[in-house]
Amino acid sequence: MRDDMRTAAPDRDENIRKLHELAKSMHVAMLTTRGEDGRLFSRPLGVQELEFDGDVWFATGLDSEKVREVEGDPQVNVAFASKDNGTYISISGRATVVRDRAEIERHWTPGMAIYFKEGKDDPNLALIRVEAQSAEYWDGPGSVAGKVLHLLLTAVSNDPGKLSDNQRMNLQ
Repeated sequence: MRDDMRTAAPDRDENIRKLHELAKSMHVAMLTTRGEDGRLFSRPLGVQELEFDGDVWFATGLDSEKVREVEGDPQVNVAFASKDNGTYISISGRATVVRDRAEIERHWTPGMAIYFKEGKDDPNLALIRVEAQSAEYWDGPGSVAGKVLHLLLTAVSNDPGKLSDNQRMNLQ
């Protein structure tokens, strides 16, 4: 393991609170799945659950390729990025396709009607639930002043990790 990376303490609740704090303003994530031929496919999806509790939720059409990919290989990755804040998150987990109408009702937002013309009762509407197993984040200086200070301290100290935080977390 690199010197600039720490492995988080095994406190799952604390790790989830940290991830929630970092991701709460990020409403789009890249979901990466594996196709039948082994290739990786990533696509941006709106996050349906803002109260991160260890699961990440996405709305999807049952007829989508990503549903077939998740059903074929449930190991996925979810990546968040906020260039403005200097924050990046990578979550590895196990995905499932959720067809339960009560869950769909719970996660329904009016913006989803753009994609699902029949609303929350659209028979093509499903959810993808990603149960986070591990995560890694990078949280650096987000403001221009913070970036300048980061560059100056890096140049003086020869340590690029001085003002950024990087941590791996086990969430199981």
